[in-house]
Amino acid sequence: MTGARPEDLAARFAGRLHAGRPLWPLTWLRVGGPAELLFIPSDAADLAAFMAELSPEAPVTIIGVGSNLIVRDGGVPGLVIRIAGRGFGAVEQLPGARIRAGAGALDSRVAEAAADAGIGGLEFLRTIPGSIGGAAAMNAGCYGAYMADVFESAEAVTRAGETITLGPEDMNFAYRSSNLPEGAILTSVTLCGSPDEPEAIRARMAAALAKRAETQPVKDRTAGSTFRNPAGFSSTGRGDHGQELMAWKLIDEAGCRGLRLGGAVMNEMHPNFLTNAGGASAADLENLGELVRKRVLNSSGIKLEWEIRRIGVLPEAGETGESPAKTGE
Repeated sequence: MTGARPEDLAARFAGRLHAGRPLWPLTWLRVGGPAELLFIPSDAADLAAFMAELSPEAPVTIIGVGSNLIVRDGGVPGLVIRIAGRGFGAVEQLPGARIRAGAGALDSRVAEAAADAGIGGLEFLRTIPGSIGGAAAMNAGCYGAYMADVFESAEAVTRAGETITLGPEDMNFAYRSSNLPEGAILTSVTLCGSPDEPEAIRARMAAALAKRAETQPVKDRTAGSTFRNPAGFSSTGRGDHGQELMAWKLIDEAGCRGLRLGGAVMNEMHPNFLTNAGGASAADLENLGELVRKRVLNSSGIKLEWEIRRIGVLPEAGETGESPAKTGE
């Protein structure tokens, strides 16, 4: 069986298929071109059935709520599948201080649900933008806590439409990464915390939110941290872990705090936050990021690695995938 084209499957499934759908409204940075085709499945069963009949040759790109994403100005060829909304947003309390959340559930909502249920250990999610599926895929974390610390299992749909369960050994978590099976799409994640008093949990969340507001541009249009810390860990929120190999410090020492290109700027408050200061294009943002990488390399000899995911086509060069934009220098 060779499988069907996405266009031929549209009428047979509950999910919605859109041709030429602009993607910029679906990203936090509000930039980028359209998807050639965008499929929004109604739920995990709908996704699995769709994938089972989809041609294996059809190019597929998976996105979530777009919190950590640059969609390039030329758009995304092939099929884009968005995991978000009601079909993937449920949050359920389980016995044993556990929470099961749809991959499209916002991290903050999961943290709040855990607090309501008296489940401690998930407070760090309250300060992380995005959804649980993306958080698991990239082992999101802050202030010394990571998804790997609380991850129990996940449900996923394979490229062939099979539903599988993944444990920690399957994810192979590392700093800002995991090792999902190729083509697998996370649909739900189960997390395990520990019993605690809701009031104490909420107090810790409030303290973390206050700390974040003091140090990060929470009201600006960003996609979170732009580059991974060469130190190999997130900020712990303490002053005893050293700052020498933290991305923000390397960017600052290279003279890039406040650096601008078109409508893009490296945030004055926190220079590791690439910001759409108004009217930026995807090219402005990515080219500024590449310029910063070049200046940091020249200044420190360290090559920063992108934390923000970049997808789609560079229209001026006709390139696709993860190729960097031109720096202009």
